[in-house]
Amino acid sequence: MAYKQLKLWFDSDLAVLLADKLIISGVPFDKTAFVHIATQGLEDMELKARVAYMADALYQHLPFDYQEAVSKLLAILGPENEKETGMFKEYYWIMPIAQYVEKYGLADFDTSMKAIYEITKRNTGEYTVRPFLKKCPEKTLAVLLRWSKDPNKHVRRLASEGVRPRLPWAAKLDQFIKHPSPILPILENLKDDPSKYVQKSVANCINDILKDNPETGKKLIQSWAPHATKERKWIIKHALRNLVKAEDKWAMTIVM
Repeated sequence: MAYKQLKLWFDSDLAVLLADKLIISGVPFDKTAFVHIATQGLEDMELKARVAYMADALYQHLPFDYQEAVSKLLAILGPENEKETGMFKEYYWIMPIAQYVEKYGLADFDTSMKAIYEITKRNTGEYTVRPFLKKCPEKTLAVLLRWSKDPNKHVRRLASEGVRPRLPWAAKLDQFIKHPSPILPILENLKDDPSKYVQKSVANCINDILKDNPETGKKLIQSWAPHATKERKWIIKHALRNLVKAEDKWAMTIVM
């Protein structure tokens, strides 16, 4: 099968797919109008713009009441993703739903958190949760701390990936670049996580911290190093990969 750039999946076929899923679930939905609006000018847009455009089209065709609209969107999500891959190859079509929550859900915290919880089990909520961290950091951090102990690996991963100060392709979280201490309890809960998917996220989060707050990052790693499990050792090694590459003496001593 030939490679197809991710942005190109957000086309008229995807608009039809979303419309059909909603109609099959019993939502009164103007498929023709939705597909027309959701696909105008897409060929000139990059990925993020295409996703946002489709989210706006959903907003125009779903009930105005946010809770009602979200309930209808969650009803079409289908089975959870049991694997550690496939978020974008198999569940890419959920991205406009995540964008819908991100853009239109800031005023309804509880409904949006429930939606993000379900979305991330299939696609990812790492971008969707960030505006909530900016608007109401304490409430959102409390939810993510609870999620860091969730049975679902995708939910646990979101707890660390969502708070990354420098998450790629996302707006920086300046409050954690300046003061990363609020996110450390989440990482503590995940330091021995059995899922490689989660371990990689924790390591990347620490790598972010080391870029702006090296002393905080080093102190965390030094507290983890004694009697470290094999999972924790992998996290530490991956978190220090850039420093090791730069032949940092402290980092090379830790990973030896």
